[in-house]
Amino acid sequence: MSNPEPNTPDTADTELSPEARAMLGKARRSFAVSMGILLLGFMAIGFALVYRVMRDSPPPAVAENVTIPVGAEVISALSTDGTIQVTYSAGGATTLSVFDAETGELQRSVQIGTE
Repeated sequence: MSNPEPNTPDTADTELSPEARAMLGKARRSFAVSMGILLLGFMAIGFALVYRVMRDSPPPAVAENVTIPVGAEVISALSTDGTIQVTYSAGGATTLSVFDAETGELQRSVQIGTE
């Protein structure tokens, strides 16, 4: 496309002086540094907000006690996925009992035996 005004030089044909190039490079570096600092500030604010939300959330409720038969020997106890799983041996039989972690109620009980 041609320039409508013949007296003004075309911007594609003009070369910048070394001083102008140096000034333009300095301005670009300054802009990049300031944008980097701005992005770091936004990231810090985001991390602070997420930290505050996670810190202030209450811990999950856990049952204070669960009931197993009298005289049973506890082999293992595990708290996972909202349940408390207790393996115990009573009267020669090994049993796995799964309790609700919030209320401590027995959800299911499984006899473990050998064949």
